[in-house]
Amino acid sequence: MKELARIANVSSAAVSRYLNGGSLSQEKRERIRAAIEETGYQPDTVAQMLRTGTTDHIGLIVPKISSDAVSRVTAGATRVLSEKGYLCLLANTENDPEKELAYLGLFQSRPVAGVILMATVLTPRHEEMLQNAPFPIVVAGQQFRQVPCVYHDDFGAAQELTNRIIARGRKKLGYIGVIEQDVAAGLNRRRGVQAAMKEHGLDPSALAVVNSPFNVAGGRAAMKKLLETTPDVDGVICATDLIAFGAMETLRQAGRSLPEDVSVAGVGDSWAGEYITPHLTTAHFYYEKSGETAARLLLDIVENKGEPGPIHQTMLGYTVIERESI
Repeated sequence: MKELARIANVSSAAVSRYLNGGSLSQEKRERIRAAIEETGYQPDTVAQMLRTGTTDHIGLIVPKISSDAVSRVTAGATRVLSEKGYLCLLANTENDPEKELAYLGLFQSRPVAGVILMATVLTPRHEEMLQNAPFPIVVAGQQFRQVPCVYHDDFGAAQELTNRIIARGRKKLGYIGVIEQDVAAGLNRRRGVQAAMKEHGLDPSALAVVNSPFNVAGGRAAMKKLLETTPDVDGVICATDLIAFGAMETLRQAGRSLPEDVSVAGVGDSWAGEYITPHLTTAHFYYEKSGETAARLLLDIVENKGEPGPIHQTMLGYTVIERESI
């Protein structure tokens, strides 16, 4: 700062006011700005945080950056944060809960005002870190009762999709899910399918269930297993659209016509669902709104200086997009 003051021919106090947004004449501002450009000086953000007790960084922990759903949540969150002058530090966990914990720990040693966590599972270690973090956390995509969160009606969406498939006369149902430690995408969607079966007088325990990774290849492999155990399956509900794309490919290779022989539905409303044949019936979740809502919840806490307040639990709705696959 002394060097900048010497080059700009101003006092060190003037440089400090410039760097911290204080009152200063336009002439001095221009001289200090020119000195900064000449020297390449960059403020030490850690030192600024220690001095002022504030930071403009927000951590965003996501499970899979290549996911269409994740990218939409991220777009919504970063749009709100950038409008308020915050910068995002993006951490991609590759669907690994241990990496979620590692990044939560990392952000504790970095100057962040808060964190948005798109969590996959809730373990006792997650609970401990969420409760003891030195910054506010908002969870997106799961319902964690310990912290503010924004999540989707996974149960209701799967239930309505199944209702529509059963309405087509399908009775031998299969479900391709994901790990049930992922309560939203795994457990709640499977329970929604079984609730619809019960409503229509079908035995929920008769549901043929196979789990898959969150990708097309997993859907292909899971559908092969499902056909081995339940060769007469006539309706398949998939936990995600990507899984559904793989399942549909396997069904076609097995000589099944869609939707004449088998109805298939997914969840997530991926852009590709409109372009495959037949077009995929799916549940649209409002992912961008989820990101926007999570960011606003976090900023409310940050701007309230982290003072204790109500723990907001926000569930967003869905819209079934019915196309030709059922």
